[in-house]
Formats: sequence, structure tokens, C-alpha cells
Amino acid sequence: MLTKQDYQRYHRQIIIPEFGEEGQQKLKKAAVLVIGAGGLGAPILQYLTAAGVGKIGIVEFDEVSLSNLQRQVLFEVEQVGSSKGQKAKEKLVKLNPDTSFELFEASINASNAMAILKGYDLVIDGSDNLATRYLVNDASYFHRIPLVYGAIFRFEGQVSVFNAETKEGRGPNYRDLFPTPPPPEMVPSCSEGGVLGVLPGIIGSMMANEAIKLIAEIGESLSGRLFVFDGLDFTTHTLKVERQKNNPLSGDNPSIHELIDYEAFCMGNIEKRKIKEVSVAELNKKMTENAVWLLDVREDYEYQIANLGATLIPLNKVKSSASEIPTDREVVVMCKVGGRSQKAIEILQAQGFTNLVNLKGGIEAWRNEIDPSLPAY
Repeated sequence: MLTKQDYQRYHRQIIIPEFGEEGQQKLKKAAVLVIGAGGLGAPILQYLTAAGVGKIGIVEFDEVSLSNLQRQVLFEVEQVGSSKGQKAKEKLVKLNPDTSFELFEASINASNAMAILKGYDLVIDGSDNLATRYLVNDASYFHRIPLVYGAIFRFEGQVSVFNAETKEGRGPNYRDLFPTPPPPEMVPSCSEGGVLGVLPGIIGSMMANEAIKLIAEIGESLSGRLFVFDGLDFTTHTLKVERQKNNPLSGDNPSIHELIDYEAFCMGNIEKRKIKEVSVAELNKKMTENAVWLLDVREDYEYQIANLGATLIPLNKVKSSASEIPTDREVVVMCKVGGRSQKAIEILQAQGFTNLVNLKGGIEAWRNEIDPSLPAY
């Protein structure tokens, strides 16, 4: 039942005819799991907390960084270096002490996802990588939990609803929209490709709106539709998403019956993961012995922010500039976190190179483990 304080706090939405007391009661009873407390997670968590969702789970293992503050409005300067999940929870409790919070300070993966999702009525994916998106989609499908999906990049955002029960049956899921993952270099994260600071607020608010509609059972959700927003020219498109018969998860002859290795899946195949790697500690030793040639495949603007003195050849120029890369000694290839460098190695190996090694974790790992003074971006 709603309390007197509930009527005061949520009066503005209770008086909406389509929402009413029943809608507020449904929010109060609901348990919603939010993956990530970053750019998308920040507005999602704030609006769901303010709206009166009874229980909110937060999956977040990262720390607050200075670069987060451009868009992650839950955090403050003095919190840099602190647990992002804990600081998010502290602020949200102050916003609405009647909401209970469950914090998972761990990276969600195939070994823990089913346990984390258990007991929740709705999942909202605010992650920024393909492996997590496929993982959360599959886990929510197995749990029969609706999933609110969102993604952002530079000026553009997307929103949809997957795995929802509709009048026509169970709606489509992420694999109906994206049957196979694109090459990693085609889907850079916000840290690699950039994002306008206000965009996560816009898209995250839309995701929170879809979540409230699903919980309160009002309006028409985005199940079966993908909403695309372009903030640069302020245009929108809504694309139809249909169930695919060959969907390996939910099609006519499903081949996926449990969670899989999503990192390997998103790399295209497991063989690609067998590219030789070197840790930043090992590279540091090799550099002191002058026993290695360094190749950086990031963009010029990234190189200007932070570099290890490597030769710069951006990924899109690697194939045409292969003659500049030595073949008579070990070449360590690097990028920001290790994805683009792996793709560069695949391109060069196809041209006959056999002396290439990928820097595990990239420049970011070097900054975290070897040289903290290296600028972050």
C-alpha cells in the first residue's frame, strides 16, 4: 500500500490518469537491475530512484575517474579514485531512502550473470561493450526478464526493449537485431570514439521511461522497434525489429542453451584470441633492453595525449604502410586497450608478418601499472 508520504512524494505522476495509484504501487513492488553506473546508468538510476522503484540492483566494479565527470552526473571531483558503485549508492539513498539498493561490485560475466539477475523483474543494460550486451541479453532471455537496451556513440543513441512479453508473444531480442557482432574496431567504446556529454542523459532518460512504462504496464513499449536519435541534426528514426527464425537463442532451432564465452564470441572466433600477447611489465623490461620495436595504431589525436614513443600508424593505414614495419625483430603493437592492435596484427599477419605481439591492455594498462603520470583520456 502507498503511504501518506508516498502520495506527497509521487503526487505529480499519481495524478496522471494512465498511471494512477496502481502504477505507483507497481513501481514500489518492482525490482530493477541496472548494468553500469556510468554515462547511461547515472540518469537511469537517478530517475528510477526518484520515481519510487522499490528495489534497484547496481552492477558496477569501476572507480570514478576525472574523465567520467563530463557526462556521469552522479559523481563529483572529490570522489575521483573511489568506488563508482558505492558512491552511486550513497547519493541515491539520499535521493530516496525508501528505495532499497543491492550493489554488485563485480564485472558481470558468464559465471555470475544468472545469479545476479535472479529475483529481478526488469534489467536495464547501460554497458558500453558488445560482450556484455550479448551476455545480458542471453541471461535475461533465460530468466524470462524484459531487457531495456541503450547505446551511445558521439552524437547518436539507440533505445529498444528486448525479451518482453507482448500480445503477440515474446518479443524479439538483441540477437534478432544483431545476429553476429561486428568487428571490434567497428564498435569503439566511448573512451575510444568519444561521446557528447549530454547524450547519455538524453538516452538514459529514454531508457528509464521505457522501464517505467514496462513496470506500470502503460503505453506501448519499444519491443519490436529500435529508436535511433541523432543529436547533431536532431533527427530520429524508428526501425522495425522482427524475430528471426535462425536466431541461435530463440529461433526455430536454437543452438545456445546456456551462457557462452562472450569475449571469444565477439572477437569472431576463439582462434583470434590466440594472438601472442605481452604484458606491460614484460614490455617495460624489453624497452630497457632496447629489444623491441613499437607500433601504435591509434589515431593522431590520441597519440598526442599519451604515447610510449612508438611509431604511429593508425589502424586504417596499417595495410598500406606495412613496408614501414620491420620483419627482422619483434614488433609490439599497441592501442588504447588492446582491441584495435589485435585487428592490426590480423591484417599484417595476412600479409605474411610473423613477428608481431599484442600489448595486453594497451596504453591504459601501461598507465595503470607502469606510469600513473601518463595522461588518461
